Amino acid sequence: MTAVIDNNTTTNMITTTPIKHLVVIYPENTAFDHYFATYPNAENLPGEPHFSALPNTPSINGLTIGLLNNNTNAVNPYRLDREDSKIVAVCDNDHEYSAIQKAYNGGILDKFVGNIQNTTSKSCDPNQPMGFFDGNTVTALWNYAQHFAMSDNFYSTNFGSSLAGHINLISGQTHGVVPEDIEGYVSNGTLIGDLDDARFDDCSVSQTISLTGKNVGNLLNQKGVTWGWFQGGFKPTNRTIATDTHDNNTSAVVVGQAVCGSAHVNIAGENITDYVVHHEPFQYYESTSNPHHLPPTSVKMIGHTDQANHQYDLSDFWDAAENGNLPAVSFLKPSQYQTGHPGASDPLDEQTFIVNTINRLQQLPEWNNTAIIIAYDDSGGWYDHVMPPIISQSNDPKYDTLLGPDGLCGHAPTSAYQDRCGYGGRLPMLVVSPWAKMNYVDHQITDQTSILRFIEDNWQLGRIGDQSFDEKAGSILGMFNFTNGHYAERLFLNPGNGTLLDLP
Repeated sequence: MTAVIDNNTTTNMITTTPIKHLVVIYPENTAFDHYFATYPNAENLPGEPHFSALPNTPSINGLTIGLLNNNTNAVNPYRLDREDSKIVAVCDNDHEYSAIQKAYNGGILDKFVGNIQNTTSKSCDPNQPMGFFDGNTVTALWNYAQHFAMSDNFYSTNFGSSLAGHINLISGQTHGVVPEDIEGYVSNGTLIGDLDDARFDDCSVSQTISLTGKNVGNLLNQKGVTWGWFQGGFKPTNRTIATDTHDNNTSAVVVGQAVCGSAHVNIAGENITDYVVHHEPFQYYESTSNPHHLPPTSVKMIGHTDQANHQYDLSDFWDAAENGNLPAVSFLKPSQYQTGHPGASDPLDEQTFIVNTINRLQQLPEWNNTAIIIAYDDSGGWYDHVMPPIISQSNDPKYDTLLGPDGLCGHAPTSAYQDRCGYGGRLPMLVVSPWAKMNYVDHQITDQTSILRFIEDNWQLGRIGDQSFDEKAGSILGMFNFTNGHYAERLFLNPGNGTLLDLP
């Protein structure tokens, strides 16, 4: 790649592509087939947003007629409509490390019904993991795929849950957890479950963990590249008040821990807390944490190192971006009701967030050198018909179940960290950018750490090390066209239904 210098950016950093600003939008819990099983063919029932594919739309690795009508699972995959979003918003699927491996059943992929259980207290359909949406519900994502680039061969780095997917995005390394063993959550020093609470976060309420080692924030800081993690609900609603008694028997009121109490009502009418600790991966590393959720000292300091330590509320992103201070690397995490995570969110609330975000970003003066990546933290327990390539084996007899009760996940080399069986489930991934190839489907094997690797390569940061998956990650450069004269036009969509709008 040829280095490009742009003195008109806020960073003046040398990059190896024309991309000076990367924005990663990171929703939740979606397998590729759950959103793109029948792409580009939608049912187009009356009363639903219509979708018609552009001419010459490339084919993808979706569900064939045989898989739709004669599936090896206990029930066939079935279409969910827009009204079913209200059911998804209250019914979650098990998506932990062992359960997902069991569902994949050594590559037969026939155990999703029975192994992927409902994890809420609601009365939910046990066949739900076999459901999928099409372009009449996830209309925006299908339209972005039509006009920009997407992958049909992108995977979670490991089997398992949300926290692992977040940690892999920023470090490619789920080993190094302290303490080293917590039943169902940590094994052999490796993260295998969603332990909600980070040691370096006031809004943690139960047992906490931390991670050692480096993450991409450390690399960005070393290089002087501006960056931030921006999450809905990170801004405290209030702080606890304590009284500090001094040796001379005087006392003073001290402002204490942050309280993260903001909430929104989701599509099902349930009140959902905005901030989720295990969706904020940098809080698990002391070096990149903002334990007390302190605000940036000024808009100009957003992206730079100050008391906020690069961890922000989502509102801080727009304060910076719309005032000429868009960081070079930004991770955007919606409030929980808009993450798409079943049991709290749904595709329509998720779509509203994604479309509003992209519509606003396309109006920034920095748009011409910006790329947006839409990727997901895990497969959410939803059915997908593709067996991932296993590039990391693990033989923990307690938690590895990919090849049957005694089959483990192969056998890891003696020097390798255990409990990192992967790649895991196939996930949607799209690139929206003036530099993205148009109506393009990338088939190269990539994973969550391919995003990490793009950041490392574009800003010449080096690697994480210590068996991080960034060393093995496939490149996403095939989704871009960096030749002179290429320009993918802006696409403005309706946040309510995902259909096309006229340019403002």
